[in-house]
Amino acid sequence: PKTDLVFLKVHKSASSTVMNVLFRFGERHNLTFAFPRGGGYQLSYPHHFLARFVQGFSPQSPRRFNILCHHMRFLQPEVQKVVPSSAIYFSILRNPVQLMESSFVYYKGASAFSRVRSLEEFLSQPYRYYHPTSGDRHYARNLMTFDFGFNPDGEASPERVQLMLKAIEASFDFLLISEYFDESMVLLKEMLCWDLDSVVSFPLNSRDSSTKSPLPDNVVEKLKAWNRLDWEIYTHFNRTFWERIDRDIGRERLRREVAALRERQAQLARTCLQGTGSVAPKDIKDSSLRPLQHGGARILGYNLKQGLDGELERTCRRLVTPELQYSSLLYKKQFPSQPP
Repeated sequence: PKTDLVFLKVHKSASSTVMNVLFRFGERHNLTFAFPRGGGYQLSYPHHFLARFVQGFSPQSPRRFNILCHHMRFLQPEVQKVVPSSAIYFSILRNPVQLMESSFVYYKGASAFSRVRSLEEFLSQPYRYYHPTSGDRHYARNLMTFDFGFNPDGEASPERVQLMLKAIEASFDFLLISEYFDESMVLLKEMLCWDLDSVVSFPLNSRDSSTKSPLPDNVVEKLKAWNRLDWEIYTHFNRTFWERIDRDIGRERLRREVAALRERQAQLARTCLQGTGSVAPKDIKDSSLRPLQHGGARILGYNLKQGLDGELERTCRRLVTPELQYSSLLYKKQFPSQPP
């Protein structure tokens, strides 16, 4: 199994669920994580990543970490200073239309969104609310482009777009697609030579459907145009995702593996969870399993069954531990002498 990994955690793209997969794998195999200095949750985002943002990094004795997966704005020369040269680089993308709808609810406090009631209102005159100079502008335009390290306000000329896609392809070994999450996990397992249980997960940091609303067609088209760079990244890598599947796995085996993954997840849900799945924040009985609530979103969580025995309880708990709590726990384990 591959153990040296760089995961670019793209906002609002099921990346918290992927992070849980990486946390569990890293913990089980005693791997080291490149944590934000002081035990925070972001690597000085939204600044471009620098090696010195990592706890325990020093230029004098360049220590290498196995897994880099906390929020960062990608800058490969700096990333290469903290991970082994053999590291596998991957990320995850989401349809920019849904991504922006999610971002609008989650980052309602961002300067571009705070004065509008709806996405339609924002898109009717975006430059009335959106300022390319404001420090939180990236939440409101081409968020994936920004996370990959590029200018979200760059022109979308064919030449520029090609350069950007080529740069991403040169840096990343593969990109997952959140709309095809289970298929993505099968690809991840294949690329990293992991076993099935390593890529099993329950959806984390997902939003209550009561805060979601379908978007009219004219809004969808405006969103694509406004997030043109993201749209170009998404459509290109959605295509290469399926080309990779056809080349490395094949549709028939993919179907079997996805079925096996879903069956294992259903089995674990029956074993671990009270009820049928996720619950509203107010209904989560164990406060240590309550995810961070942010903006106008209601982030769901889970209740574990009572009376699970030691090892099983631990497995189940890890599957549903929210990102911030899990990150703190692993940080304390790796740096016992430095309380976050």
